[in-house]
Amino acid sequence: MTIRPGRPSDLRHLAAVEDAGGPMFSDHFGPDLAPVLLSPAPSGLDRDLEPGFILVAVVGERVVGFAHVTDHEGHAHLEQLSVLPEHGRRGIGSALVRAAMEEARWSGYADMSLCTYRDVPWNGPFYARLGFVEVGHLAGYRQRLHDHEIALGLDADGVRVVMSRPLDR
Repeated sequence: MTIRPGRPSDLRHLAAVEDAGGPMFSDHFGPDLAPVLLSPAPSGLDRDLEPGFILVAVVGERVVGFAHVTDHEGHAHLEQLSVLPEHGRRGIGSALVRAAMEEARWSGYADMSLCTYRDVPWNGPFYARLGFVEVGHLAGYRQRLHDHEIALGLDADGVRVVMSRPLDR
């Protein structure tokens, strides 16, 4: 497995990687799953228009995961982390997060934030193991990110939180 910056030719694979995770949420949340969790993911071309960067995990020639980091008011934000379920539980997600933190650190960011489900095992607890902690008081861009997620209906299935961690210098 190799982690590298996403190339233009990788972008067409990102939505399928993200969409492949939908059944995991269906299994976890059951039949009352919020529709937003099963809506089609944005294309990689749409993701590439935002300030930030995309890293991909590649096995052979196949993109099996990606991390999309965006810039919000000078702060790195892990917008999306996705790994194909058949490649899950092999350390690819952790490796992508660590590589994203390193890339953000080298790009001059002091910390990285993300929004996630507090109690979904591959969400909040996963990120906590990587050193992210829940942000208690939301302000500025973090409050706006959280409000956007609530407006999308992502809180219908569980508590959504903003987590953050400093990037080691």
